[in-house]
Amino acid sequence: MKSFAQAIDLVDDPELIREYRRHHQAVWPEVVRALRAIGIARMKIYLVGTRLFMYFEAPDDFDPSRDFQTYADDPRCRQWDEWMRTFQRRVARSPDRAACNDEWWTPMEEVFDLERA
Repeated sequence: MKSFAQAIDLVDDPELIREYRRHHQAVWPEVVRALRAIGIARMKIYLVGTRLFMYFEAPDDFDPSRDFQTYADDPRCRQWDEWMRTFQRRVARSPDRAACNDEWWTPMEEVFDLERA
């Protein structure tokens, strides 16, 4: 298993952030099933201010830029994805990292791992 970290911002509106949090207390079962079906074994999303941080684990051959969005092949999951994007805004990228137009969540670079230290 490999681990991945990604970030995205929410629209800076307290009511929209409350609504986003409410929706994630009851994620549609189709979305949960589809995420597991594409190989995601564990996923957590954290929030501070307007910044979301997502951590997930997937098989060693998993490539987020290729595989992650396939969960939205299911129409119900695509509906969820499109709806959640109305709450979200891409994170500004650092100048040394070229933006990929297909990336919605911004991949984060691992800089420390206690298990390997």
